[in-house]
Amino acid sequence: MFDFKNKVAVVTGGARGIGKCICEQFRAAGAHVCVIDLIENDYFVGDLSDKATLERFAERVIADYGKVDYLINNAAPKMCGIEGGSYEDFEYALKVGVTAPFYLSKLFAPHFAEGASIVNISSSRDRMSQPNTESYTAAKGGISALTHSLAVSFAGKARVNSISPGWIDTNYTVYEGPDATQQPAGRVGNPPDIANMVLYLCSDMAGFITGENICIDGGMTKLMIYHGDHGWNLN
Repeated sequence: MFDFKNKVAVVTGGARGIGKCICEQFRAAGAHVCVIDLIENDYFVGDLSDKATLERFAERVIADYGKVDYLINNAAPKMCGIEGGSYEDFEYALKVGVTAPFYLSKLFAPHFAEGASIVNISSSRDRMSQPNTESYTAAKGGISALTHSLAVSFAGKARVNSISPGWIDTNYTVYEGPDATQQPAGRVGNPPDIANMVLYLCSDMAGFITGENICIDGGMTKLMIYHGDHGWNLN
């Protein structure tokens, strides 16, 4: 469906989960993929919270390929809350979740190819929360807002959009009962549900879409829940 032959895709947090699936789909479509992740991978191991690491990574990508077609800011920030999270925990989450996407966008800006696209991975938590998830929620809210700001700044140079996944099971577990039926789509999501949209947003088919946030959550954020509905019970 997609042809990204000789395109260069940069994917943060691309060694596992949703990021790994995004990388696999880009490679299957012919793209060169440059990953940065804390865990072992075939391109670059590094901490996204560190400014010098981001600079070394960007230098390597440009040295290897000379351009960037697609930047996918996928790496997940640390989750901590008001009860147990420290100042340092919260700061680290924002560095990974907001500062790194900003700085990589800035570093790659002079090297974006014609038709370039940035896709930021936010979360449905940018609009809803559970207790004690403040660092993650703040970072995802931040990258959602960063998206429309970058879209305006990069007008004519790169399109910028974000995706807000809901419950995505990276182990491809098949859920039954309330876990599935509470979602209007009737199931829990899997990584390809997100990766497919990433590739679409990078393709020419999405050429008139920029500054948007697309929530892919099986309809969960649209479902009004009362006690006893769809397997939900307040105990």
